[in-house]
Amino acid sequence: MQLLRIFFIGMLISFLGTLPLGTLNVSAMQISISDGIRPALEFVFGALLVEIVYVRLSLVAMNFVRKQKRLLLALEWVTLFVLLALALASFYTALRPNVGKNPILSNTLHRFWLGAMMSAVNPVQIPFWFGWSTVLFTRNILQPKESYFLTYIAGIGMGTLIGNCVFIFGGKLMVDKLNTNQHLFQIIIGCVFGVTALVQLWKMIHQKDAISKMNDLKQS
Repeated sequence: MQLLRIFFIGMLISFLGTLPLGTLNVSAMQISISDGIRPALEFVFGALLVEIVYVRLSLVAMNFVRKQKRLLLALEWVTLFVLLALALASFYTALRPNVGKNPILSNTLHRFWLGAMMSAVNPVQIPFWFGWSTVLFTRNILQPKESYFLTYIAGIGMGTLIGNCVFIFGGKLMVDKLNTNQHLFQIIIGCVFGVTALVQLWKMIHQKDAISKMNDLKQS
């Protein structure tokens, strides 16, 4: 019963955490529209694999991760540049009808590995999962046992998959049913990536970095 509880808690947290617009879910939606459902799911599974690795690290090796301040700061800048590149690529695609697809998301690299790479340079999920895991440990919901860890991670994986499917199938349905012009949709996606990049930059300038957030969570 306890394992079932931690599974659904992990799934709910992950699902809700996937819903806000971000680099990965918007990219998955764009891939589903330009390349199809299967490539988008492959992208999500690649990103999901890396997320699971990060969650595992947050459970067993956070003291080591906390010391990697320069690495996480560098990843935040990489994320910013990726967002800007995706925004520019979307605008480029919208303004060049002969291009048709986003040159970054629809390149020759397999979507699984593309998703894994983009997830790997996204440090936001590290303090996110460290924070939630700390709360669950504090309330004795999550226990330092292998069975709990595996069940918790399985729930997280399921929640992430369901959340991304909302974007994959929702975006596809919106374009197909509403007969939305794909070039207009590319402009909208470009604006989403651009705004997300500005939010990322604002957080980097005005808020604490990922390491500081994790230290605060440890002390609380």
